[in-house]
Amino acid sequence: MAINLEMPKKLQAVIDTSHGAAAEMLRPISRKYDLAEHAYPVELDTLAELFEGMTAANTISFAGAEAFRDGADSKVNVNGANMSALVNALEISWGDVALLLSVPFQGLGNAALSGVATDEQLTRLGKVWAAMAITEPSFGSDSAAVSTTAKLDGDEYVINGEKIYVTAGARASHIVVWATLDKSKGRAAIKSFIVPRDHPGVTVERLEHKLGIKASDTAAIRFDNARIPKDNLLGSPEINVDKGFAGVMETFDNTRPIVAAMAVGVARAALEELRTILTEAGVEISYDKPAHAQSAPAAEFLRLEADWEAGYLLTVRSAWQADNKIPNSKEASMGKAKAARVGSDVTLKAVELAGTTGYSESTLLEKWARDSKILDIFEGTQQIQQLVVARRLLGLSSAELK
Repeated sequence: MAINLEMPKKLQAVIDTSHGAAAEMLRPISRKYDLAEHAYPVELDTLAELFEGMTAANTISFAGAEAFRDGADSKVNVNGANMSALVNALEISWGDVALLLSVPFQGLGNAALSGVATDEQLTRLGKVWAAMAITEPSFGSDSAAVSTTAKLDGDEYVINGEKIYVTAGARASHIVVWATLDKSKGRAAIKSFIVPRDHPGVTVERLEHKLGIKASDTAAIRFDNARIPKDNLLGSPEINVDKGFAGVMETFDNTRPIVAAMAVGVARAALEELRTILTEAGVEISYDKPAHAQSAPAAEFLRLEADWEAGYLLTVRSAWQADNKIPNSKEASMGKAKAARVGSDVTLKAVELAGTTGYSESTLLEKWARDSKILDIFEGTQQIQQLVVARRLLGLSSAELK
């Protein structure tokens, strides 16, 4: 049976629209906001309105709370909201991944809302821009080590703790906070809560200065006796020891393919720019001759392109599985691990092959190399993804394989 790897027409429309927005709206301001760290890109308000209009018209899905809730209940092959959100993120990241992370109402916390919140909660909350707050000063990759607490007091939860490296933490209207209801019950007691950023007891302590994605603000946030309605606990308040941490971690099955798509988009931008530079320098890149029969730069370019293709296909597969209600935890981690590593390798090698042009600010190559590294770190590091894949393949728990 033949396999058709072409995008269906409805997704091609998403790709074309998103690519046009990236080329016309984001690329022209990319360097501007890389140099003006922590300045809010006001041009993104227009882009947010554009995406909102297309989403309302069922034309496109982005990474907002509605993106991963496809109402179709079909037993046939589906290319739905997850795939739409993925290809959109890929194209916008081709324009600028830091600006993608700054688009209002499209934070990774919105994906958490989609995956965990009840329909009643989504209706009650209305339109929110949600950041995701997981990492703390005492841990990074081990999400089960959450020490921020949420204690029930009457009809309110009282949240105490500190979160760091919160993407869009100072700009988002709300924050999805991971906290534990009872440390003695381990992972199963970790829940996520939706908290307004300007709520009493919530303080944005600082903004980080970073290597890349400078257009995106990254905040440290403290919670001091922040009291929120108990209905702001996302999903069920029950501590299900049998299910353990799985309920909260399902969020990543939606967000990891999106981060992988970001890496694929940045890497493709670098490959296209590198090809232009090599061609102008007289380097011939041929698909009719084996790599060993071509120049060293041409052979290296072909290797990078093949590696990119592998990352792209793994990434697309994980979103297709999600749309078709096929468990994709292993594949989401495989795509994230491969695409993120490809993004880093491709952008750095592009800088190297372009020489002084790649290292200077005359092109965006050096910026893409700086931006891409975070994609191999946040939403689970390279090492964590490999652990997840190994556990799934071997049928071992996190306690059995660390």
